[in-house]
Amino acid sequence: MNILFIGDIVGRAGRRAVRIFLDEIKSEHDIDFVIANGENSAGGFGITKKVAAELYGSGIDFFTMGNHTWDNKDIFKFIDDDPNLIRPLNFPKNNPGRGWQTLELKSKKITIVNLIGQIYMQAYDSPYHRFMELYPEIKDSDIILVDFHAEATGEKMAFARAVDGMITAVIGTHTHVQTNDAQILPEGSGYITDAGLTGAVDSILGMKPDKMIEKMINSLPVRYEVGTGEVKIEAVLIKIDEKTNSVNQIMVIKKNNL
Repeated sequence: MNILFIGDIVGRAGRRAVRIFLDEIKSEHDIDFVIANGENSAGGFGITKKVAAELYGSGIDFFTMGNHTWDNKDIFKFIDDDPNLIRPLNFPKNNPGRGWQTLELKSKKITIVNLIGQIYMQAYDSPYHRFMELYPEIKDSDIILVDFHAEATGEKMAFARAVDGMITAVIGTHTHVQTNDAQILPEGSGYITDAGLTGAVDSILGMKPDKMIEKMINSLPVRYEVGTGEVKIEAVLIKIDEKTNSVNQIMVIKKNNL
């Protein structure tokens, strides 16, 4: 089974990259299921029902989120009704939505979990302890995939090592920079620190560079704008043995229209 995880989709440029490249990637790599981090997909901040529908129509099957989950208030209208959209499990328990979902694909029980880190982030619950509370409920799944949305690389690595062998793969998101450390850990779980950015090539983290430079120079608030021009898609391919449910390979995928 081949599962594709697309790195953070940023705004209109990111959605355009999905439209341009996803069908080609699915054909080249015989993709069975597509997951994407969608927390920046609507104007760079949050997601809307319209944007989600557009991306479902472009071939994405499932969305995870992150620290920008609630930035666009439209999400409150549909997050409880969309079974293919999850937000971090370790958000406050009274928040709308769900932090994990189990579905069936090719006679396999697949569970997807979304977590958010604590370092350089808001005061969220421990991602490790919240996951371990959940684990008895999902441990019988054939495949368990975790989107760990975090700033600190060490926090992502520590979590992955702590659950190595318990889950199928940990895919890091949030930094919008694809890392060169895709690997299979000692106990068999796949891992990468960050899946990367899907959006404008000429950008800083998917945003127009001038605005971010202005903030650095003046130390004053600015309104960020989504980058334009040429686009790219960055993703991670997880190849899973359908007999043993083990990870055979984890590799990065990158395409742009330069």
